[in-house]
Amino acid sequence: MADFKELSRLLEEILEQGPAGCGCAVARNGEILFEEYHGVKDLESGEPITADSVYRQYSTTKVAVCTGAMMLLERGKFLLNDPIYEYFPEWKDTMVAQPEEDGSYRVRPAKRPILIRDCFSMAMGIGYGGTDYTHQAAEKVRAQLRANVGEYTLQQEIKAMAEVPVAFDPGTHWLYGFGHELVAGLIEVVSGKGVGQFLKEELFEPLDMKNTGYHYFGDIRERMVTTYLLKEDGSREASPYFQRDELFEPEAKYEGGGAGLFSTVRDYLALTQMLACGGEYQGRKIMGRKTIDLMRCNQLNEQQLKEFRNPYLEGYGYGCGVRTLMDPSAGVNSSVGEFGWTGMLGSYVSIDPAEKLSLVYMHNLFPNREAYIHPRIRNIVYGVL
Repeated sequence: MADFKELSRLLEEILEQGPAGCGCAVARNGEILFEEYHGVKDLESGEPITADSVYRQYSTTKVAVCTGAMMLLERGKFLLNDPIYEYFPEWKDTMVAQPEEDGSYRVRPAKRPILIRDCFSMAMGIGYGGTDYTHQAAEKVRAQLRANVGEYTLQQEIKAMAEVPVAFDPGTHWLYGFGHELVAGLIEVVSGKGVGQFLKEELFEPLDMKNTGYHYFGDIRERMVTTYLLKEDGSREASPYFQRDELFEPEAKYEGGGAGLFSTVRDYLALTQMLACGGEYQGRKIMGRKTIDLMRCNQLNEQQLKEFRNPYLEGYGYGCGVRTLMDPSAGVNSSVGEFGWTGMLGSYVSIDPAEKLSLVYMHNLFPNREAYIHPRIRNIVYGVL
C-alpha cells in the first residue's frame, strides 16, 4: 500500500529536473492529510518555498471564475441555455469563418447564437491564438483596441471581440480559449461588480483565502515565486516573459476569466475542499451541492471529446470549466466525477466529491511537466485511501 512518504519522495525527485520549488496539500472532509513544501522560491536568493509562497495560477484561475459564475446561476441570474447576446448585445449576429477547399475563408452567419453553456464548455469558437482567419482577426481587434484606448478592460475586450468571426458554428467543436473571458464578463454584468471584487466578496473572503487575487496587496509581491524556463539540458532560467506580472499591479485594469489570479496552496485547498464537500466549508454553506454536480457534468459530445482528449486527459470529459472523469479504465485511479483543472505554469487541482477529497499542487515552470508530475501525484494520493 502507498503512503505519503512516496509523495514526499516524488516531490523531492521532480526538483532534480523540474521546478526550483513546489508545494502540495491533500485534504479530506475538512482535515488536512498532507502538506509539504520543497525547494526554493528563487534559485538566486535560495529562499525556501513555504506555505506563504504565492504562485501565478494561469488557467487554474478558471476553477475560481467558473465556481463564482455557477453561484450566480443558482441565484437565478442566468441560464446555461441563454444566448450570450442577451447579456452582451454586440454578440447578437455572430459570424463564422468557414474554411474552403482552396484555402480561402467564407464568412457567413452562424447557424445559431452562442449560448452561455458554449462559453463554459469552450465550444464558442475563439481560441487562444493561431494562424487561421478567426485568430488573425482576433489579434487585429486587440491591436486596434490597444491603439485606441491603451490598456483596456475585460468589458472593452468583450465588446470589441464581438466582430471576430468564430472558427465554427457554436456548440459543434471544442476549442480552448476565449469562452471563459465571456464567463467572467457575465459575472460582471449580472452581479454589477468587477469579477475580482465579486470573487473576493462571495468566494475568497468566506473561504478565508487571504492570499488570492488579481492585483498585489500587502506583501504579496515579495512572496511571489520566480517563474523558470526549463531548458533542454535540464537547466533553469528565470523567465519574466511567462510571469506577466504587470497585470498584477494595483493600477492594472484587466481581470480575466481564463487566467490572472495569484494564490497559495492553502488558499486553493480551501476552495477545493468546499467543492469536494458539497459546497460547505467550516460549517458555512457557500453554494449548492447540485450546482457543483452540474459544474462537473460532461458537456461534450463525441466529436468534441475527441478534440478535447490527449494522453494527459485520457478518460476525462469537460464540464462547466473543469475536466471531469468519465472513464477510470483509461488509467485513472480516482472516482468517476472527480474534477479540476491545470495551469500553464504547473498548478493542479483535483476535487472528488465522492471521497470529499481534494489535492492541490503548485509550481511555476515552463514547460510545466504536467504529464509526468500530476498523474503520479494523483495516483499516490488515491493509493493511500
